[in-house]
Amino acid sequence: MTEILWDGNVGEDHPNFVTHLECSMTGEHYAAGEVHGLSRAGRPLLVRYDLESARGQLTREALAGRPLDMWRYREILPVRSGANIVSLGESATPVLRLSRTAERYGAADLLVKDEGRLPTGSFKARGIGMAVSMAKELGIRKIAMPTNGNAGAALAAYGAQAGIETIVLCPDDTPEINVRETAMHGARVYRVNGLIDDCGKMVGDGAAAGHWFDLSTLKEPYRIEGKKTMGLELAEQLGWTLPDVIFYPTGGGTGLIGMWKAFGELEALGLIGPKRPRMVAVQAEGCAPIVKAWEHGEEHAPRWENATTRAAGIRVPKAVGDFLILRAVRESEGFAVAVSEEALMRAVEETAALDGFLLCPEGGATLAAWQKALETGLVGRQERAVLFNCATGLKYPMPDRSKTLDRHAAIDFAAL
Repeated sequence: MTEILWDGNVGEDHPNFVTHLECSMTGEHYAAGEVHGLSRAGRPLLVRYDLESARGQLTREALAGRPLDMWRYREILPVRSGANIVSLGESATPVLRLSRTAERYGAADLLVKDEGRLPTGSFKARGIGMAVSMAKELGIRKIAMPTNGNAGAALAAYGAQAGIETIVLCPDDTPEINVRETAMHGARVYRVNGLIDDCGKMVGDGAAAGHWFDLSTLKEPYRIEGKKTMGLELAEQLGWTLPDVIFYPTGGGTGLIGMWKAFGELEALGLIGPKRPRMVAVQAEGCAPIVKAWEHGEEHAPRWENATTRAAGIRVPKAVGDFLILRAVRESEGFAVAVSEEALMRAVEETAALDGFLLCPEGGATLAAWQKALETGLVGRQERAVLFNCATGLKYPMPDRSKTLDRHAAIDFAAL
């Protein structure tokens, strides 16, 4: 039997409550239904909705009858026509309990939301799926983007599904599996002898010259709308309550910003109360611009020079939405924390052995940050914490711990 992942409504339109787009810095309004990049102030644009009108339709009862995919929240998503939805089957991702890891550290409850179950194996499917759907709706035919790996793979896959030409620029040390996966989906992939912001400048220059549309993180309005569905899903999965604290691997920070936006929208819709989790921006010690800005009370984060970390997804020296990340962290009374390479890789190995759950390196950073926060008292052992594992750990190199047996030799089975 063939399973239809989009609920039979491709081609059907649903009530859409988008009112306008808004500059995240100045509040200036922009018309919906038109192609936009950054605002005139050079800042990200945010999609705004008529939440009062949507409140009567996006109810708990309505959601109960919808498929468990990210499109179930359609009243507060920007795509107007069901025919323009580009989907590879973005099902809700599970929230799992890391019981033995929590027990080892004397904590009552530790949860992980596993975004590695999404198409192309990472949470990039949410943002890229939404952005490509909007590109299709707005008639965009050629897209370019910089990537550290997973975003490029998602763009290539969703671009192929939509019939949109895609060009991807990545640092020359991007994990090989990501580079080959991106190319396999038909994108034109170029390795650049620099970091992701160097790739981003090249993409921006090409967009300015009219060669393509720039889909870089937060340089268009819709990736954030896809990423915010992580927060919508989490609230629903936890019975319309929110955890005490969320640890989020932060590079460009779209998901952290998006979830903070989602929580405000959910309260306006009457689906949750005023309680909010403390938002924790997690970075690696080798690339921690947000942590440095948070520690110094700054609104913007200067570029981090000579950025390096094995967690390639959070190796972003300069984030366009730095002030939005810091705003969410501060408004939530959260914090920003950097962890060492040793700590994040040890966390990956610990949880794989203890709970049978394979984190990606960025997910390992969130676990290492939680452990560090427990030790320093920033998080209590009775608090409910949620970690975000942003990609499947199967995409990343693993150490070979196997041993060899000779089938002809006598084997001491007791020693095995």
